[in-house]
Amino acid sequence: MFNIFIIEDDKQLVTLLESHLHKFGFATKSVANFAAITEEFKQFDPHLVLLDVNLPKFNGYYWCRQIRAISTCPILFISARASKMDQVMALENGADDFITKPFDYEIVTAKINSQLRRAYGTYANASNERMVNVAGLQLDVERLVLSIDDQSVDLSHTEVKILDELMKKVEKVVSRERLLEKIWDDQAFVDDNTLNVYVTRVRKKLTELHIYDAIETIRGQGYRLVPNWGTKL
Repeated sequence: MFNIFIIEDDKQLVTLLESHLHKFGFATKSVANFAAITEEFKQFDPHLVLLDVNLPKFNGYYWCRQIRAISTCPILFISARASKMDQVMALENGADDFITKPFDYEIVTAKINSQLRRAYGTYANASNERMVNVAGLQLDVERLVLSIDDQSVDLSHTEVKILDELMKKVEKVVSRERLLEKIWDDQAFVDDNTLNVYVTRVRKKLTELHIYDAIETIRGQGYRLVPNWGTKL
């Protein structure tokens, strides 16, 4: 049974969400104290979080950062704020997806199941206990860590999926469609801009390792990883 933590101040929506999710066998908990969300998160230890943007005390972006500091579990924003900037802000602060209100409960369930499969299910098991190494850059798929020499950075599940695909096909173009298929099996619901945001996040993680301009955008085709950080293949 998967645990879903709902951080939403609309009590009627929470009731409807929980009722729907219980039908599919999920265990749920809604936040009780909006000043102690991190503490409630640790106590419940959820597999996935549904998080609103507009909340008492601090907004959802703040709480997303707090959760990301202690967990890599999938985080899905649910919000009536539907602008592209709101979606970009959510992803930049560590979210895995963004669902706009009003939403179809079946789509919410599909997105939850997709993220759970990626994080814990058959797709995750297929890639667990595996390392990918390109010119000294090492991706630990299970631990969600990217490292080179004595430096390392933590990654989200989605960032790992993108780097895994690019590193396995180093110096070859990986199409946008292939990345979307690899990462989101319900890609019909994915805004095309979402992939741009995630690639930007991966590039930022590489810069933390002092690796610059290693992911090339091939206009009209996709992306290519070029091992330009000085170590020969």
